[in-house]
Amino acid sequence: MKRRKFLGTSAGSLGAVTGLGLAGLAMGDMGMERAANQRTPKKTSAAALRAGRGKSDITRREAAPVTGDLAMKASLGMDMNAGIKIHDPLYVKALVLDDDTTRLAILTMDVIDIGSESELPHDFLLSVRTKIEKEFNISGKNVLVNASHNHCVGGQISEDVVDKTVDAVRQACANLVPAKIGVGHGKEDRITMNRRIKLKNGKAWTERQANPSPEDEDVAGVGLIDPEIGILRIDTLDDKPFAVVYNFTSHPYIGASGGGVTAELPGFASKVIEDDLGDGALALFLQGAAGNVTEILYKDVNRPRNSEPLGMMLGLSTLEAWRAAKTGNGSLRVISETLDLPRRQDIPTRIKALEEEQNQLLKSLIGTSLNFKTFLPLYIQYRLHPEYPSYYAYWYMQQQTMGRIEQAALDAENKKNIEKYLNNVYAMEKLARIQTNLGILRNRQAMLEKSGSATVPIEVQIIKIGDFVLVTFPGELFVEIGLNIKKASPHKHTFIAAYSNGMIGYCPTDEAFEGWAYEDSLTQLGAGWQQIFEKKVAELLRRAELT
Repeated sequence: MKRRKFLGTSAGSLGAVTGLGLAGLAMGDMGMERAANQRTPKKTSAAALRAGRGKSDITRREAAPVTGDLAMKASLGMDMNAGIKIHDPLYVKALVLDDDTTRLAILTMDVIDIGSESELPHDFLLSVRTKIEKEFNISGKNVLVNASHNHCVGGQISEDVVDKTVDAVRQACANLVPAKIGVGHGKEDRITMNRRIKLKNGKAWTERQANPSPEDEDVAGVGLIDPEIGILRIDTLDDKPFAVVYNFTSHPYIGASGGGVTAELPGFASKVIEDDLGDGALALFLQGAAGNVTEILYKDVNRPRNSEPLGMMLGLSTLEAWRAAKTGNGSLRVISETLDLPRRQDIPTRIKALEEEQNQLLKSLIGTSLNFKTFLPLYIQYRLHPEYPSYYAYWYMQQQTMGRIEQAALDAENKKNIEKYLNNVYAMEKLARIQTNLGILRNRQAMLEKSGSATVPIEVQIIKIGDFVLVTFPGELFVEIGLNIKKASPHKHTFIAAYSNGMIGYCPTDEAFEGWAYEDSLTQLGAGWQQIFEKKVAELLRRAELT
């Protein structure tokens, strides 16, 4: 039986406001929209809509210094001085759509972001949009560039990544064919979890490789995920699969078996999809609102790190939903506006509060006669046999018969020292997290002072492809905000493409600011930004509904 048939039966920021086109910048947001769409969109026939696809390998083969955070280095299975290993290649993929009224390009990249932390050139977005607009007559604001937020890049991005990205678009423009489009919804709830753990004290604890996990007795609950897979199906007029755009929400940073550079979960999922569909069909992954969503078992120490099984599950679930998507006619529309979000002003207050908590924890550290060498065997002994930890039961009974208390006194002393040692360990775990967050806050404060601005500019796109509607955001949007937008949208098929067209960092909900965890320490946004953003998106979605 052919694989495809078998699967068919078995599968159960500043960068955000650049590169928009010189004419668009001169005319303002509404003017840019008119320039990009040229005229009021009209209903098109299936023959009028054309699609093109292309991809370029952007993997650097020669060794480069390993970059990135602890998660990336752990996923790569190497330290800063190790040689490079390529597990699977990194790609930029391009989809160009044209309905004779509007032309747009969707680019997906196996990189961590389009901006601040990326191995991409600092002017990457502007350069790519400028070249695409000049060579292919696609307005800069009609170009969506999305990062999968892949943490397993390790600095291995080719130096000519701008040219290779433009070449992917060149391939797509050179093979435009009449196409049909359809929308699908899938579900995959087995491979992700919310990484912000809710604590009983009302705060939160972010699961990271840089910190230990909270104690079990401190955990109150977990947060939401978004298991939805949003699917845009593109077929040729004779019903052959041409391309699939699929949108899902998860931090890709577990890595591949044996370590090395990898496109991670999205890469493995895309390979499953492309292998099954055949005929050169292209699978393009769009990252969702994954600011606080991670792959499951991220910190598992009992099995090798490997996201491939998770990617295969996502790929199969995507294919299942793809089959149910019905294709037909569709027109294109792009709306793009810039929005100023408030920059935070509370960092000095938060630093002071954390320093006070740090001092209290330091004061809680108490002396004990134990070190790790003596603590560990005692701890095991007293946990295994809490009633008679030091010797056999009959000896305790003999002591009691003789009216002697030496053994009981020894046990009491040992238990007291074990408790002291554990309390010190718990305090040190909390101190490590506070130390990390203090460093983040002090660094962020220096950056904010240097910026000299009270606002953070971002670009928001609404891309409407038939009934498929995308909302873009240039940062690590929290999943709750993505779910809010979907629920409030007047469009039945609305999806979130975060990590698009720039990077302004973590963007938590207003409620999450009270968590005092990693993301709300690192964000540059101030309280109230969420309402401003959601209100603007609602306005843009209503405008898109009128077409």
